Amino acid sequence: MQSSCAVPNVSEGNGGVKNVTSTNPPMSFPCIDKLASRTQELDSGPEPSYDKVVTGYEQFDYEQPFLLDHGGILPKMSIAYETWGTLNEAKDNCILIHTGLSASSHAKSHPKNLKPGWWEEFIGPGCPIDTNKFFVICTNVIGSCYGSTGPSSIDPADDERYATRFPILTIFDMVRAQFLLLDSLGVDKLHASVGSSMGGMQSIAAAAMHPERVGRLVSISACARSHPYSIALRHTQRQVLMSDPNWNKGFYYKGVPPHVGMKLAREIATITYRSGPEWELRFGRKRAQENQSPALCPDFLIETYLDHQGERFCLQYDANSLLYVSKAMDMFDMSASHRQRLAKQRASNQHKLEEELRKQGGDNVANACRSVAGTTSALEQVPQPEIDSNGAPMDASSASGKRQRPLTTLSETDPSTQDLIQGMKAITMPTLVLGIQTDLLFPVWQQKEIAECLRAAGNKKVTYYELDAMFGHDTFLIDRVSVGGAIKGHLESKI
Repeated sequence: MQSSCAVPNVSEGNGGVKNVTSTNPPMSFPCIDKLASRTQELDSGPEPSYDKVVTGYEQFDYEQPFLLDHGGILPKMSIAYETWGTLNEAKDNCILIHTGLSASSHAKSHPKNLKPGWWEEFIGPGCPIDTNKFFVICTNVIGSCYGSTGPSSIDPADDERYATRFPILTIFDMVRAQFLLLDSLGVDKLHASVGSSMGGMQSIAAAAMHPERVGRLVSISACARSHPYSIALRHTQRQVLMSDPNWNKGFYYKGVPPHVGMKLAREIATITYRSGPEWELRFGRKRAQENQSPALCPDFLIETYLDHQGERFCLQYDANSLLYVSKAMDMFDMSASHRQRLAKQRASNQHKLEEELRKQGGDNVANACRSVAGTTSALEQVPQPEIDSNGAPMDASSASGKRQRPLTTLSETDPSTQDLIQGMKAITMPTLVLGIQTDLLFPVWQQKEIAECLRAAGNKKVTYYELDAMFGHDTFLIDRVSVGGAIKGHLESKI
């Protein structure tokens, strides 16, 4: 008896034409054929070189071991970065731009790379981030693949790519590496730390880790702690990617990269980056070919759009970098208890750093350790006194006497909320928080949470804006007028 799951009976007829005995002919799957064809091409061709996708960047090489929050060690580390504008004599006009998950350091075109950057219209003379006034730096985060040390980099221990031997890293690790770059450039204090999406996480972390070195803070479409919905979305992307047989537990660099998993992961991500209202206007229920029968391959315009986004991305970014960097986003939490746990964990792993330094023959272990870990942990709380308009310290009664209108109701008894407030007490500099009402990935309530927690922690200079743009999370890449105007006002205001 033939199984109901059996493939229809197909036989070769005259001239090699297949005769199918089923009631209806089998459907064609050009989308699947395309994936198979690309696999075959990649199997016989050179492996993608991700660090060559972006060119024209500078590179900071840190030749000493770098300790990560969860105990991993990088024997040495590199950071790709690009700059625009001129650093003034006082070196106090520097703005550090933090990137999103898959962005490179190429935020703006320049003579070494004329290709438009991912924030092209936001940076430049007279732009929201005005290079006539500011010296602008953008880095590629560690863990990525566009010139900074990541899973696709070479492990100096055996001259092979790290792959999934690369250590787990955190948003705080990324920021710590960026400040080593600033040290090398002689920048003691930033005019501002600016970031969107994951970059907003970094900007908040930077302000808390180095409050004495950050003059202003800008956080756009970010969060103070990742919430279950966004964690679930990124988890799903990672599971799809790791289910691609070519992922091979991360060791694919000498073979076919997991391009199918990457494509599908990007399609899932794209759904979280834009909004339903935008897609209603752009695509509605229109099909690509209205005069043809429906197909299981991309058929509706929205399906062809997602397919295109996946195709564009699947060989442009390293799969392991997507796994590591997205996991760092999931783990991000500014709560005091979380940061204290990381600080203790970091202290307990300090011996690994010293051992690696001795292994490398370092002649000044103590100073080298201090340069990486600081005289105290970078995650240690730095309580700041509340001040009045004249710069004088305020006592508890005067500090609570005047409050801004609340954006939302923070629970005064919820332990997790109070924990978050305590974790953000060091952030006392002027702060801009910007949220988008149609953002699915970082909902607007999370932007309100950032602003309200900062105010509850004692920051008297928090500005909160909420936009009703239809572009969802990606509004920070698109809306130059509203987003750019808010940034420019914050950066150039007299405070």
